[in-house]
Amino acid sequence: MDGSRTSLDIEEYSDTEVQKNQVLTLEEWQDKWVNGKTAFHLEQGHQLLKKHLDTFLKGKSGLRVFFPLCGKAVEMKWFANRGHSVVGVEISELGIRQFFTEQNLSYTEEPITEIPGAKVFKSSSGNISLYCCSIFDFPRTNIGKFDMIWDRGALVAINPGDRKRYADTMLSLLGKKFQYLLCVLSYDPTKHPGPPFYVPHAEIERLFGKICNIHCLEKVDAFEERHKSWGIDYLFEKLYLLTEK
Repeated sequence: MDGSRTSLDIEEYSDTEVQKNQVLTLEEWQDKWVNGKTAFHLEQGHQLLKKHLDTFLKGKSGLRVFFPLCGKAVEMKWFANRGHSVVGVEISELGIRQFFTEQNLSYTEEPITEIPGAKVFKSSSGNISLYCCSIFDFPRTNIGKFDMIWDRGALVAINPGDRKRYADTMLSLLGKKFQYLLCVLSYDPTKHPGPPFYVPHAEIERLFGKICNIHCLEKVDAFEERHKSWGIDYLFEKLYLLTEK
């Protein structure tokens, strides 16, 4: 492991401009779901979250947990099963429906009055609400503040040019004594255009450093055979905990 950590430190690109002009439209993300190009989905959930979850929750119940760009993340069920209230935002209605179907949860759907054309899907138990809309439209729902954010595939999926707007949106949703759990990826951004996009430590400091204490909790080697098709030869995942200064 020591070799991996040394390599990670060396390969940390400080240049945040490499991918700055990369853009995916919301329609392109929706097409990924339609065409089954969702290799980013983790069937067994995120292992770093599973490892640290009870430490983060500290036996608490009734927390409000936000999942930006949630897809059909199974981790939403983990929190709901522990007595917490989960809210997610996802542009793909297909992804949201798949979540409820695959988790064997009955649900209702209704329009969101504040956002024309958008919908909210709610579990019959009432503790999971998934909003089908743009993440940037979501604050118009006046949903209130959250105790925790689990950001595993969101910041790395947002177009680099929209990161500041995204970070400001996330910070506006956080209540007092929040925990913002953030996963980012480290690889050679000159070899792969993204998404997922490369987010170096300096970028996290730039986006969140004025408001948050930033702690990197763990770094793991996340390279798999499929990543060779990206043209890269290493991939590290880093789990951060952001807390109120």
